[in-house]
Formats: sequence, structure tokens, C-alpha cells
Amino acid sequence: MSPATLFLHADAALRDVIDQLDPADFSTPVPKEWSQLESPTLLGILGRHAYDEAWIPDVLAGRAAADGDPYADVDLLGDDPIASYDALNDKATAAVRSGDIADTFRFTYGDYPADEGFTHLAPYRAFQAYQIAKRFGIPFHLSPELIAGMNELVVPHADQWREWGVFPPAIEPHADADDETRLLCALGFWQP
Repeated sequence: MSPATLFLHADAALRDVIDQLDPADFSTPVPKEWSQLESPTLLGILGRHAYDEAWIPDVLAGRAAADGDPYADVDLLGDDPIASYDALNDKATAAVRSGDIADTFRFTYGDYPADEGFTHLAPYRAFQAYQIAKRFGIPFHLSPELIAGMNELVVPHADQWREWGVFPPAIEPHADADDETRLLCALGFWQP
């Protein structure tokens, strides 16, 4: 699977979960480790994902926050946060599918070749989808394609990325664990 395709699967998984959110839950606190927000709520997490989606076309064009951040002080969610997120997701998806992608992605933590950049972007989306769904009782499973792509492109880097603080410690899966559970355990995200 190409890294861009992995990203698209992960982004679609997150959108699937976001589209099932109940706005009545927006003020609910979520675990602090989900974001760098001081007191994160579900709406705050949705806002961070909207911000990330807004940046995708710019990142693909080779731009970086160091060039100026047009989204820093913008209300990206408006009066209908889920629809606003979906619109940003549509633009991000179209940008990836266009194939007009810079050779280098310029993240705040460094510059990376585009393929590696897509591989960096995918896990946060996939595992946030899982975590949000689990926390709010939304029926959800990672797709077989997403599981295969993560096993191919992300799991081989898990120990190194764990040293950087990207992943929590691995969890030993139970003997009869399915593919999703094994992936979630390998990357430290499985929850009973």
C-alpha cells in the first residue's frame, strides 16, 4: 500500500467516527494525552483535527507553519462543527487524490520526504478514531485495509517512534486476538 493510500484510509476512519459524534458530548472532557490542550474536551479535539485537515493541502504544496499560519486564530468549526470538519476533510482528500504533492513535507518537528510524511500523519488519525469511538460508545473497527497498511508501513517503526513518545508501550495481546487487536497492542493503543 502506498503511504498516501494509508493516509486516506486513516483519514476516512477518523471521519467515520466524527460523523457519528453526538454534539451533546462536545463539552465532555477527554484524556489529556490526546492533545496538547490544557483541558481537552471532545470539541477541542475535533478542533485540533479540523486544524490538521485545514493544513493538509498546504503541507502537500510544501508550505509550513514557519511560512505563516493562516489557521492559528480561525474558528474552523463554526456553528456546525461536524459539517465544518467534513468540508475540510473533503478538501484534504481531494488534495491527496490530485497527486500534486511536494517532494518534502515541512512539519513543525522537521522536514520529511512525502512518503514518510504521509506515514507520520496516518497513525494519529487512525488511533484517535479508535480512541474516540471507544470512549463515546460508537460502533467502529479499523478496516482490514487500514490494518494491513499500518502493519506494513507503521509497525516496523514502532520501537523507534515509541522512543520519540509517539506510541505508548506495547501491550501483550491475548492468544486468540484478531488482527485489529494485535495491531492496537503492538502500538500500545488497545483498550479492553
